[in-house]
Amino acid sequence: MPEHDEIRSLLSGTYINYFHCLKIVEILKGTEAASRNLFGKYSSQRMKDWQEVVSLYQADNTYLGESASLLMRSVSYEIPSLKKQMSRCEQLALESERRAVECLHGAAEQREQYYNSCKNYGISGEDIQKELLALVCDVPSFLRQIGADAVGLLSAIQLYQACVTFVCDSSPEKALPLLRHVQKCGDTTVYEWRVGRAPERVERPDKGEQATPPCPEEGEINWGDFEVQPSTTAEIEAGPDSMATGDIDWGISLEPEAAEVGGINWDAGEEPTAMITLLETGTDGVARGSDALSVLESTDTRNQFVDELMELELFLCQWQQSMDCDTDIVTITQFQTAPSILQGQTQGKVLAMLSVVRGLIGQLTDTRMRQLFLILASPRYVDRVTDHLHQRLRQAQLLEKKSVSWVERGRAAQEERQSLEPRLSLLQERSRELKKKIEADLSKRYNNRPVNLIGTGL
Repeated sequence: MPEHDEIRSLLSGTYINYFHCLKIVEILKGTEAASRNLFGKYSSQRMKDWQEVVSLYQADNTYLGESASLLMRSVSYEIPSLKKQMSRCEQLALESERRAVECLHGAAEQREQYYNSCKNYGISGEDIQKELLALVCDVPSFLRQIGADAVGLLSAIQLYQACVTFVCDSSPEKALPLLRHVQKCGDTTVYEWRVGRAPERVERPDKGEQATPPCPEEGEINWGDFEVQPSTTAEIEAGPDSMATGDIDWGISLEPEAAEVGGINWDAGEEPTAMITLLETGTDGVARGSDALSVLESTDTRNQFVDELMELELFLCQWQQSMDCDTDIVTITQFQTAPSILQGQTQGKVLAMLSVVRGLIGQLTDTRMRQLFLILASPRYVDRVTDHLHQRLRQAQLLEKKSVSWVERGRAAQEERQSLEPRLSLLQERSRELKKKIEADLSKRYNNRPVNLIGTGL
């Protein structure tokens, strides 16, 4: 084909139909004019080929059938398919944008939870494990401060003891034993609380070591920490004769008459010849294992301390409620003989004591201190907390990557939609041209009467 802009435009479409061939022949009449002979024929093979194509189209009105088929295919399939594809691309772009925003929100929530958790632990989150271990180092000083603050519980403890003694007629020494010890002596070692005196030496367990004594090896007998002390009245000894004969002198003498008849006198006297004394573990003045921990540092004694605080809190709450309501005559008569400490209480004093008790409970049971106590009891808990917090960061990073991926998918869908728009426009334009050509051709067949093809949706 010759270099011609209009021919190039006609051949760049989606298809070539009969009407395109007519335009090409009209253009070739100008470009191939030099090959025209005296009879009006063209010697150019290019012109002959296109004229033959046009004549084949016109045979039996084949071009009308093909044009109708092309128009129906464009209207029924190609144009709706492109529109659906563009609609899917638009929906995918909107969905990708929504998913990207959701991922960003999820990542922001994960990071917010991470920073809130770090805030609850009292750390910045830059080096979690190192910061948590540093916090654990401050726990003993915090517990000592709790023991010092327990001095303010004296009035509440005295009120509780007086009530227990008056109402229940029981010994006041049995009420709140650990709470009274901490209030009096502070946060001492478990050894001092259990034995009643301060240890001469404290041997704290190594970090991560269990407070229980080591298990004996297989085949070895663990005799405990008791000692055998010989009695002052008798000694266990083996004489030289007994060593020679392999006999042991147990200090048991035979009566003369019993020895003559070969009998044994089992009554060796009421006084024992030897005494074995079992010493209680930890009474040698050395605090070892769990006894070396402070009362508030050990899990068992700390739980007991909190239980007694809650018991005291419940008592004060009940006492305060009884002061708010009207007291019946039976209660008034009963408390006429009560000690002065019970009769002299006011609502202000009870509320002050209740505030001190609740303050101590709050300091020992808040989230941060519970986590630190778990770390203190098991150093491996630090690794679990670190992994948990890092998991939140990893989840946030993963959601951020997903957000970027969704943005890329949305951008690709938008670009695909934009690339389909020119194709759809070109197809619609060619279909409208084809529609007009068919209408014009049919109009010529019916004396130029107007013909309109409707329902095409163009």
